Amino acid sequence: MTGPTLSHFDGEGHAHMVDVSAKPVTARIAVAQGAVKMTAETLAMITDGRAAKGDVLGVARLAGIMGAKKTADLIPLCHPLPITKVAIDLMPDATLPGIIITATVKTGGQTGVEMEALTAVSIAALTIYDMVKAVDKAMEITGTKLILKDGGKSGRYEAAP
Repeated sequence: MTGPTLSHFDGEGHAHMVDVSAKPVTARIAVAQGAVKMTAETLAMITDGRAAKGDVLGVARLAGIMGAKKTADLIPLCHPLPITKVAIDLMPDATLPGIIITATVKTGGQTGVEMEALTAVSIAALTIYDMVKAVDKAMEITGTKLILKDGGKSGRYEAAP
């Protein structure tokens, strides 16, 4: 069966950074989502502003933004990109219970920002965990996935609901 090739490997199977120099600069967007599940008591502590380390959601938002901006430093074959927007939405959800994290990243560039959006969600989730782990070590980081990407040669992708 012949399928898509993996562009991060050369003809000899060695990892390499993909050459995007011939690709046109286009507007690109990626949206990723994930969640941190926790006890109802931990969620209430966060939403009521009672966490000992301070504003959990405010710090997680900043950490997610910083994570998106540092993706090329963390993921070996990612290109450093001129990010034009990073937005982090942190939605408390009593039905989980937990926090749903959504990251939107935009650029005008030669390659997409999927990894930046996924990194933003991951770093925001890890920050939430770090800030309240003293009261809830059983928290679970879950469901991190790309839900939308648009722009570039491959066009639009939307995850199934």
